[in-house]
Amino acid sequence: MRATKVVEEIDELPPEEQVKVIQHSFKLARTRQLTADELGELAERLVASTDRAATIRLKSAITRGFYKE
Repeated sequence: MRATKVVEEIDELPPEEQVKVIQHSFKLARTRQLTADELGELAERLVASTDRAATIRLKSAITRGFYKE
């Protein structure tokens, strides 16, 4: 199944079921180890960032994505 089809299916769910999908998506985002390309993209954004808050968020995302934490 393609991602666009999945999104269409989610859009058709009742709100209480959509909440479950959203919670699951956040769980996946927190626990999934990132690919080398994804980590590289985050690292490039970190180097280019001049916003302290964004820098902190990017460092956290890199750590979580690398160590799967």
